[in-house]
This record gives sequence, C-alpha cells and structure tokens, in this order.
Amino acid sequence: MVVEMHAGLASDGGSKLKMLLTFVDALPTGNEEGIYYSIDLGGTNFRVLRVEVGAGSVIIGQMVEQQPIPDELTKGTTEDLFNFVALALKSFLEGENDLDGKRALGFTFSFPVRQTSVSTGSLIRWTKGFSIGDTVGKDVAQCLNEALANCGLNVRVTALVNDTVGTLALGHYYDEDTVAAIIIGSGTNACYIERTDAIIKCQGLLTNSGGMVVNMEWGNFWSSHLPRTPYDILLDEETHNRNDQGFEKMISGMYLGEIARLVLHRMALESDVFGDAADSLSNPFILSTPFLAAIREDDSPDLSEVRRILQEHLKIPDAPLKTRRLVVKVCDIVTRRAARLAAAGIAGILKKLGRDGSGVASSGRTRGQPRRTVVAIEGGLYQGYPVFREYLDEALVEILGEVARNVTLRVTEDGSGIGAALLAAVHSSNRQQQGGPI
Repeated sequence: MVVEMHAGLASDGGSKLKMLLTFVDALPTGNEEGIYYSIDLGGTNFRVLRVEVGAGSVIIGQMVEQQPIPDELTKGTTEDLFNFVALALKSFLEGENDLDGKRALGFTFSFPVRQTSVSTGSLIRWTKGFSIGDTVGKDVAQCLNEALANCGLNVRVTALVNDTVGTLALGHYYDEDTVAAIIIGSGTNACYIERTDAIIKCQGLLTNSGGMVVNMEWGNFWSSHLPRTPYDILLDEETHNRNDQGFEKMISGMYLGEIARLVLHRMALESDVFGDAADSLSNPFILSTPFLAAIREDDSPDLSEVRRILQEHLKIPDAPLKTRRLVVKVCDIVTRRAARLAAAGIAGILKKLGRDGSGVASSGRTRGQPRRTVVAIEGGLYQGYPVFREYLDEALVEILGEVARNVTLRVTEDGSGIGAALLAAVHSSNRQQQGGPI
C-alpha cells in the first residue's frame, strides 16, 4: 500500500491508486459558528442539510431532507439533473424561511472528480448507474452554481468534496488528532492528510498550512501481494468494471455475499453437500452481504436463522446442521479476510505517515514518541456488522503491536452531510477566522 501511495503521489497514472488532490488545506477545529448548508449527491437519493454550529464542537441543530432522484434524470441531461437539485434546495430554504442573505454551500459529490480547487472539479466518469454523457469533463460545482443562480438563489458552492473527505472533516471537528478517514460500506475509500512537499506530481504547490487532504480512491488499489483466489477472478469477470476496483471487490459490502455464494456454488457442483441445489446457487448476487452477516452472527444452537435464509432466499430446503455449520464457516472466512485486508490498508496509511511505530515516516523523516492518532471510520459494514468490526480491530492490533494503544478508530456518522457543511464553513469567505491548518 505504501509503495503504491508513493507512486500515485509521484505522477498521475503512476499507480492504480489515483491519490487525487482535494485542495482542502484547512479542516474544521470546533470553533466554527453559524448556519451552513450542504447537498449530498452520491447515489439514487440526494439530501439537503442545514447545519447550525456553535463554538466548542457543538452542533446546535440540523435539518435534513432526503429525496429520490427520478430514474430518467440519471440518464437525461446535465441541466435537468442540476436544476432538479437546485429547486429542491430552494424549496428547502423556503421551508426554513431562509432565502435572504448569501449562503455557503458544501457539495458532496461522490463520483470520481478531478479537483482543480477546493470549490471546483470536473467529472472523470459516472458510476452507480448514472450515465449523463454531457456532464463528463464539466465542472460539477459550476453546473450547480448556474442552476442555483437560475433559481434566483444567492448560494454558491464553497467546498466540493467526496464523502470520505467529509468524514475526515467531521472527525477533525470533534478531535484534532484525526489524520485519516475510511469508508467501508457498500463501497470503500480512504483519504488522509499529506504534507504538501510529499506530493511530487504537483511541485511548487503551496498551501496555507503545508498540508493537504489526499483522496486515495483506495478501492482501486491492487498489488501482486493481495491473496487473490479463483473466486475473486470469477467475481471480477461478472462485474461491469473488470480489472478495476480490485481492493473494493475483496473488502466491501457490495461484494462479500457474492464471494461467499461463488464458494458455496462450487461446493454444490463438486459435492452433494447441498443435495441438488446447485442451480439455485448459480444466480449472481442472490446472497447479499446483509444475509452473509446474519448467517455469521446466528448464535442459536440449531442455527435456525441460517436454515431460514437457506430455505427462503437460496431455495435450499432441509440443509442438515452439519451443512449449516459449513455455510457459517464460509461466511466467516470471507468476512475475516475482508476485515484483515481493510486493517492492513489502514496500517499502510499510518506507516506512510510515520505513525505505525516504526519511528520513521516513509519519507525518511524520523519521529519522536508515538503520537495519539485518530482514524475516522464510517460505513455500514464497520458500523452494522460487529463480527467484521472485531476482526478489523483485532488485525490492526496484530499488525501495529504496542502502537495500537495510540490509535483510535472513531465511528463518525454523516460525514457526507454534516462534514461537507463544516467544510463550507471553513472555506467560505470568512475562512481567515475559521478552520485550522492541517
């Protein structure tokens, strides 16, 4: 991981890790005050948030409104999509009776973007089922600003971020020792605070603080050291983004159930352990990760929940207890591998920063005593699947040894909403008074 991080920082295209610059060089410190807004557009729903903050890391109040994005807009025109979002913000502001005055807006846009400043960035490609051809290459913040102006709103995007950067911002708001953020949900990503002079591909880049948040896009990490199995190869072949997102396909919630299904299907083909149920196990993605988690966490003596899932969802009736135990074991192995790989990724980031106990940052600078280190972590797999969380925490201790005592993984909820609003606060016109160097 560290080798690839160096390569991605040295040149664009130098690594599977994109190591994208975010131009975020100041993070919330807890001293921000006022009312800020954010829009979170990252999938089939989008949200509008109003966040009121007071000094001392106090969130006084927040209002959230969620709306589905009509299917036709995900394949329509750029103008239609952003007008829809702008009108939703306008009706939200009308409901809040807050149409007067200039407002700073944080815009969480969780698609691959090439950032050109903290508040501008062009879309590299759509993902998650969106396919609006004329948006690719356009500055998405400008698209939203134009739609907001057309609606007569005096609101401008002051921070364009992805959800991982929002999670880091929210983590830093509560605890200034936060140096990285990880999302492990249906997808996965990481970002961290890098020294500006270590970003070789942007020689001469100056920031106010000497640091900048780097969006790793770590789902795309790949290395010959990753323990790839025939099941990973089969999974990759049945996805639309073959040879991409290799790390994500081993550790994230979108894929874990499918890896287990591929293993069970092969068992069914090569033995009579499932009777003649091989056909019902041949449907891709029939075993979702929530089912995998429920199977692994069934602690009843006769594994009754496992029996129910096999019967109702996988159409495997009357599986004996021995077979049910085998299914639990497969789900356990897939979960454990994913959690341990994620922990290794986190340890890689800490090693790059010189916070893994080696005493030396990978830049060669020596460090003194181990410092307290906080990693903000968000996403349903870590938050909602205790076995995954335990395996990840356990592996981190195993890798870091004594230093693990100085490392805290802190669950940080709603970075993509509240975190973006806080970044709007830091990077708005009054940024001289707000936010701290990183």
